[in-house]
Amino acid sequence: MVLVIQVFGALFGLFLIYLSFLNLKRKEFTINEWLVWTLLSAAITLTSLIPELLNPFARTLNISRKMDLVIILGFIFLIATTFYMYKTTEKTQKKVEEVVRKIAIQEAENRLQEKKRS
Repeated sequence: MVLVIQVFGALFGLFLIYLSFLNLKRKEFTINEWLVWTLLSAAITLTSLIPELLNPFARTLNISRKMDLVIILGFIFLIATTFYMYKTTEKTQKKVEEVVRKIAIQEAENRLQEKKRS
């Protein structure tokens, strides 16, 4: 018997597939990004509808309940994405600082040249 939570999980997975497809069409995702999110969403949909797919992983890791496995995997995923976002933000911040420095130096040089002319 399919539980209500399984239906919500499957609908959530299908919604993520739809969102990733829209982002691909808008060229906001590369093919690789789309592929990763689609595979992840398909895994969510499949494990929601057929939770027995998690049994081999749970047995291998000696975890008694499948929900514990899902929670552990969720935490691992959140930590990994947070780390990736942190590194991406740091790179972007450094690039912005570099551009701002170059613009400030260029404006200062332009002001000096204007003062020399007058």
